[in-house]
Amino acid sequence: MHATIETAADWGTYGLVHAYTRWYSAAQARGMATGMNGQLLGLSGKRDSYPRKLGLLEEAAYADLLLVDGNPLENIDLIANPDQNLRVMMKDIKFYKNQIQA
Repeated sequence: MHATIETAADWGTYGLVHAYTRWYSAAQARGMATGMNGQLLGLSGKRDSYPRKLGLLEEAAYADLLLVDGNPLENIDLIANPDQNLRVMMKDIKFYKNQIQA
C-alpha cells in the first residue's frame, strides 16, 4: 500500500516539518510541505482557487522560492534560523528577502 502524506502548512512551519524527520528523510519531509501540497491542491478540480500550476519552478507556475545557505536535504535544521540561513525568500513573484549581490 502506498499513501502520500501532506502537511497542512507551508515550508516555513519548521516545527511540523522537523517533527516528520522522526519517520521520514529531510527530503521527504520538505516535499510533504512544498511541491506535494501543490499537487494535492491541483486535484480539487473546479474548486481549485489557483489558476496556474503550484509548487513547480517553471514558467507561469506559482511557487515560493527559498535559497538556503547549505543543504536542507542533509540538514533540515538550516530552516530553523531563516535570518542566518535563508539568502532569498520569494513568494508570488515578490522578493521578501534578497541577500544576493548582483
